[in-house]
Amino acid sequence: MQALIAAGRLHTVCQEARCPNLWECYARNTATFLILGDRCTRDCRFCAVGHGAPAPPDPGEPDRVARAAAEMGLAYVVLTSVTRDDLADGGAAHFAATIAAVRRRLPRARVEVLIPDFQGNLEALAAVIAAGPDVINHNVETVPRLYPRVRPQADYRRSLQLLARVAASGIPAKSGLMLGLGEDEGEVCTVLEDLRAAGCRILTLGQYLQPTPAHLPVVSWVTPEGFEAWRRRALALGFDEVAAAPLVRSSYHADECFQALER
Repeated sequence: MQALIAAGRLHTVCQEARCPNLWECYARNTATFLILGDRCTRDCRFCAVGHGAPAPPDPGEPDRVARAAAEMGLAYVVLTSVTRDDLADGGAAHFAATIAAVRRRLPRARVEVLIPDFQGNLEALAAVIAAGPDVINHNVETVPRLYPRVRPQADYRRSLQLLARVAASGIPAKSGLMLGLGEDEGEVCTVLEDLRAAGCRILTLGQYLQPTPAHLPVVSWVTPEGFEAWRRRALALGFDEVAAAPLVRSSYHADECFQALER
């Protein structure tokens, strides 16, 4: 897997974000492709992806991603990106081009995208929706009170509006949170209610893990039983599918979440 990714001059969020499930997913011959480079224009204090001045979008990347997905024999392809606030459309056209390239090579594959907020650019979001992915994911990550400390360049309400637009399009909307950053129970409940009100159908909940000493520390640990309790509460609120466990991440077993949604 590593050789294939290196040969295609590609990035995966599995590697860049130091995902704890990397080896399990690579052993299953799955990966989440990170497009638009490996440098993010934002500096969220929970995220291990590098930040700084990114390179221009690589026009050959969409086809290289599609070729790699075909070589892996993927039936479910997950695409995400760094946040590109330096681009007028936030990289939406590159997302659309990559979705189209995957569709050409793997016409039967399902495609899920995990997108940034495009700074609220509705035309950019419309371009991704028009490309026809099977699921559009956008993570709110944490409760709004913690945004200034955890993800200061993001906006909670803007993220909810994006998810509501996705849901209105008919494409299943997905979102996720990390627990353990200092949120309280009432705040998490409010976020879950907000996500359902926006039309979000799939939810992921996982434990925040400090990727390096320079990142935010873990404030609290949630037990597996605690995650199961949150899963039941979220289902009771009306989510169609909920993945909740300490090591759950946005695209962890994403294919199984989608299959459950179809059922």
